[in-house]
Amino acid sequence: MTLRTGVYIVPTHRWYIERTVWLIAGAVLLTGAALALLLQPIWILSVTATGFVSINVALTGFCPVGNALRIFGLTPMLGANTPTRWNLYFMQTDRWYLERRIYLAVGINISVASILVLAHSVWWTTFIVFVGGAMVWFAATGYCIMANMLYALGAEPRLKPEAMPSGRCSQCAMSSVCVRGQHPEPA
Repeated sequence: MTLRTGVYIVPTHRWYIERTVWLIAGAVLLTGAALALLLQPIWILSVTATGFVSINVALTGFCPVGNALRIFGLTPMLGANTPTRWNLYFMQTDRWYLERRIYLAVGINISVASILVLAHSVWWTTFIVFVGGAMVWFAATGYCIMANMLYALGAEPRLKPEAMPSGRCSQCAMSSVCVRGQHPEPA
């Protein structure tokens, strides 16, 4: 990886599957941490489950929340281009691009922190709150601290605002590539 300068910000022009997943995961982390602090520490297991799902998405591409969002009509930006049985959503796993690394790093970090909440100190929830808040911020603004650190270290992002694939096909002014495998008609 080569060091680079600049700021990495994901597109926020519409709500796509991955952006919505980040928002939902951040809300789950904040809620789980609050319930663990205010009611019962065992609620932190919701954070552990979120971490394991995030690790699974990074390794296999399968996201249960992403599949639910697809049923509700959202389209992916990082979805695999190959058709699947029942039109399931799978994140692309052809290489370790920046966004996929985020799923893995966040999953490991929050899983370890949630276990430390139960085994060591409830103060580890502050880290979980930070990560949950950062995920909500990422979904809202497109800016992520970890993504920018990975970007500066040379990790290659797949979500590039200047050349984004879109689920809107020929109506999309952003790209000539469609995640559904269709190509826009020539002008």
